[in-house]
Amino acid sequence: MMNLSEGLKRFRNELHITQKEVADNAHISIRNYQDYEYGKVVPTATALIAIANFYDISLDYLVGRSDNPKRNA
Repeated sequence: MMNLSEGLKRFRNELHITQKEVADNAHISIRNYQDYEYGKVVPTATALIAIANFYDISLDYLVGRSDNPKRNA
């Protein structure tokens, strides 16, 4: 399993989107998102939920606790 910052980079690169696009859609600042992706800052629970919602993946998958990306209905 990968760490959070690696996952954030991978998800974003797979979709060919910018850090700004993720930040804007997750309603967080670009600077905060960059700090999360570079592993400088641990995101708040609210930020993690917003990012997981943007990617339409489970929070556990986002943080590396599961290999299943599907969200529980």
